[in-house]
Amino acid sequence: MENKNQEYRMQMPLLGDSFPRMEVQTTQGPVSLPGAYAGKWFLLFSHPADFTPVCTTEFVAFQKRYGKFKDLNTELIGLSVDQVFSHIKWIDWIKDNLNVDIKFPIITGTEAIAAKLGLIHPGKGTNMVRAVFIVDPKGIVRAIMYYPQELGRNMDEFLRMIKGFQIADRDGVAIPANWPDNELIGDDVIVPPPNNVDAAKKIVTQYDCYDWWFCHKKQ
Repeated sequence: MENKNQEYRMQMPLLGDSFPRMEVQTTQGPVSLPGAYAGKWFLLFSHPADFTPVCTTEFVAFQKRYGKFKDLNTELIGLSVDQVFSHIKWIDWIKDNLNVDIKFPIITGTEAIAAKLGLIHPGKGTNMVRAVFIVDPKGIVRAIMYYPQELGRNMDEFLRMIKGFQIADRDGVAIPANWPDNELIGDDVIVPPPNNVDAAKKIVTQYDCYDWWFCHKKQ
């Protein structure tokens, strides 16, 4: 078991890596990752199993915000070890009983996919952990998060993260804690600190600053 765990850790992507290339089967047909989403952001999230309470609340929450993700040029993709027919029956149940129509695809996971993404927790049998991968339009992994089976995820945080990434990429800035409601600078963004004396003197005349190394501005 130790060797297999080491294999998972060695193969799983890290921040800044290209998302692993893989062909997957989904509820909407075969998909090639990350190529199918070239030019778009995508959020791939794994869940332990279909027909479980926490996972059901998560899928409803993701779907309720699907339009907001699309507004950020972002697609959603679910994933678990369940087969496609199970995914289909589950999303049918959600539609029939909760009046929510799941529009995004769900991948049927395989051992190869689990190994590439480090999704199997050794103490939880074959169930996948609750993992989230945020991938940018170039196919680069920008964020990875893991959650225990007993704790559902916060989808508004993922929206905040993607919006923050996009602003940081576009403007070359950094995003403060709890943005856009930061306790010190509100919805401002942080200007990169200067790297020489002259620039340090100049920057405090250009922006609102606590000091030369902590300046901020409006988006």
